[in-house]
Amino acid sequence: MSLNKSELVSAIAGKAENLSKAQAEEFLNAFQAVLEESLAKGEAVKVTGLLSVERVERAARTGRNPRTGEEIQIPAGYGVKISAGSVLKKAVAK
Repeated sequence: MSLNKSELVSAIAGKAENLSKAQAEEFLNAFQAVLEESLAKGEAVKVTGLLSVERVERAARTGRNPRTGEEIQIPAGYGVKISAGSVLKKAVAK
């Protein structure tokens, strides 16, 4: 089971006192925008105990087309690394 965005917004609004669904959605959109902007600049985002998100470089490499078996060159680029913090690790260990 997973939560989609509207279910997450409803859950946040339900957990926080005096926070409407519209305000929870506004918060979630702002959080997403901050993540995008920070990662685009190469800055890591760390919420102590919860998670850390950082941009990582991926080197150019040779891959293989699964249909034809032909070798292809995959250019260098960036990816995103998300690491769970201690609070999340403890939550899933229960």
